[in-house]
Amino acid sequence: QAQLVESGGGSVQPGGSLKLSCTTSGISFELYHLYWYRQPQGKERELVASVTNSGGVNYSDSAKGRFTISRDNVKSTMYLQMNSLKPEDTAVYYCNAWLTHDRSYWGQGTQVTVSS
Repeated sequence: QAQLVESGGGSVQPGGSLKLSCTTSGISFELYHLYWYRQPQGKERELVASVTNSGGVNYSDSAKGRFTISRDNVKSTMYLQMNSLKPEDTAVYYCNAWLTHDRSYWGQGTQVTVSS
């Protein structure tokens, strides 16, 4: 059974950093494309960053230059290093592992709050 668990969220002041982790089990991790999404309160979920099964990365405009996505196929874990955090980065962050339309799995989310 596929399971994704996010960790590393919390509260931080503007300009601070956090590193999110998404630990997976029950999937052939190395085959999956991986995504970080976020959902601010009262708003729609949006894509933040992605890393393909071959290591290609992509970022939203708001994440470019501040966030770094990475994956460790040995540990079956994905990361999101977030630097220079802003209040507008406040959201619940979700990880997603996607192989096909019927093999797409989500974590439960982790709250990130950026506030002074």
